Order: sequence, then structure tokens, then C-alpha cells
Amino acid sequence: MVTIKDVAKEARVSVATVSRVINNQGYVHEDTRAKVEKAIKALQYRPNNVARSLFKKKSKMIGFIVPDITNPYFPQLVRAVEDVTNKAEYTTFLCNSDEDLKKELMYLEKMQENHIDGAIIVSNTLELEHVERLNLPIIALDRFFHNSIPSVTVDNYNEARKAVRFLLENGCKKIAHIKGPKYIENSILRQKAYEDEMNEQNMPLIECEGEYHLKDSEKVFLELLKQNPDIDGVFAGNDVMAVGALKAARKLNLKVPEDLSVIGFDGIEWTETVSPEITTMAQPIYEMGKRAATMLLELIDGKRLDDVHVVYDTEMVIRESAKRR
Repeated sequence: MVTIKDVAKEARVSVATVSRVINNQGYVHEDTRAKVEKAIKALQYRPNNVARSLFKKKSKMIGFIVPDITNPYFPQLVRAVEDVTNKAEYTTFLCNSDEDLKKELMYLEKMQENHIDGAIIVSNTLELEHVERLNLPIIALDRFFHNSIPSVTVDNYNEARKAVRFLLENGCKKIAHIKGPKYIENSILRQKAYEDEMNEQNMPLIECEGEYHLKDSEKVFLELLKQNPDIDGVFAGNDVMAVGALKAARKLNLKVPEDLSVIGFDGIEWTETVSPEITTMAQPIYEMGKRAATMLLELIDGKRLDDVHVVYDTEMVIRESAKRR
């Protein structure tokens, strides 16, 4: 492995001069800089980032923990975060946790070992004590974590109520809800929104658990439709489950939206790639990821945040899957 001493010897300068060139700090004569850069290129020298991070106390890396990278919602978040961090010359250390606490703790340990400068987390399993001991800036994304941890979320409860209300106002009489996991905060809030809106209208509650997965939601909703053939509307807790609802309806030869109106939540690209296209409560996914990354970089730079807990509204995107009067 080529060292900084090898570069100094090749360029016939001191190690300190090479260090100033690499870190772009302090005065170096242009001719000397050119000799050092030529030596670096000739020897194909790569700085030891671990050593540099120990010296500078900055690694130019951030950690990003997401629960399920196969869910198309999260790659869209990742893209937004990386667009911001790459522009600031940071590398993103991406971790897929599967909502597994052991994996998340292992990732946090690896982040410490690599001296990351900050982290964005999407988690319902980590506790405050787990992230406090990191002693570095943390932003919670998609899910509220703790009052002391800055966050970027949407108003899951009120926006989900709008979705159910839309189905009611457009003639649906028997509306089902496909729930997400019981332990995820945004899933719980969307379920409560459905139940509160239906109870206010004295409508029956018809629910099944789709676990935020396509196959699970297709299977359970298919059974629910068989047991309740008069269901004429469904609010799915996320767009992936809304696609599952479409597949279940197709297996029973139900027409969407003539026989069954479907509305999802998230605004992922899948909603436009299926037929009929899905009506959804679209989160500003890119803007959320961008805001979380910007907030994290501000904290890393020692700045104070103007807004500690940022809450966005969704946009109802009306497409072909939900009938309108």
C-alpha cells in the first residue's frame, strides 16, 4: 500500500507539504502542488480515510438505516438523501434492517467504528438509549422517534382520514381497511384514522392485516372479499398493499372502480405502473428525504435547526382506481 511518505519521497517534499495538498489547507507553492499531485497520480495514492477521520474527527460519511429496501417507498427516500449528501461530498452508509433490533444495533456499532458524522434512521425498534450513546447528530425520517430527536414525517392521522372521507363522499357504503404492522407508528395512526372516521359515520369496521407487503395484502384481502362480498371500497395503509388489493379484486373478477374503489397511501411510482392507476395520498417523498439530509448536514456543521420536527401534508392524487360521483 502506497503511503503518504512514499508520495513525499517521490515528489521530494516533506510529509507535511503532501498533507497540506491533500487536505487543501495552508499555503503550498503552485509548482510544489503540481509535483505532489503528479506523484499522487503516478503512485495511485489513496488517502487512508480511517486515519483521516481520526485526525479530523470527520469521516464525510453518514449512516442511513431503512427497514425494507425492497419496498419502493424507501429507494425514493434514499435517492433524495444521496442527492443532497453527494453534493456536499458525503458518502451514505446504507443499511437495510428488516425491522430487526439486533441488525440495527450491529449497524450502529459499525457506524461508530467508521466514525460516521451523523445518521438518518427509519426505525420502530430502536430506543432512545441506543442512539444517545452514539453522541452524534441523528434525524428520524418517516416515523417520529422521540422529542429530543429531530424528525421529518407526514401527518399520517389527518391525511388518512381524508382518504376514508373521500371514499364515503363518493358513495362507498362498506369500506375495508388493509392494515400495516402493529408495531409501526404510521401504520397505527392510519388505522386509527380509518376507525375514527368510520365510527363517526356509524359505518362498520372491516379490517385485515397486510403487513405492508404485496403478497400478504393480496392474500388477506382476497379472503376478506370472499367473507364480505358487498365491500365496495378499501383504504390500504400503503400503496404496496393497494396493489395487493387490486390483484385480489382481479382474482374475483371485480371491476375497479365500478365494483370496488381503491385508495392507497405514500405516492410511490408503482401507483402509476398498474392498471387501473391507483388513487393515493401522496407523500412528498423526495422533499422529505431532501429535508432530512439538509437538517442532518446542518447539525453536523454545528448549526441550530429552524424546525426540529417537520410535518408535511400529503397530496390526494386522484386516478382511475376510485370512483367519483
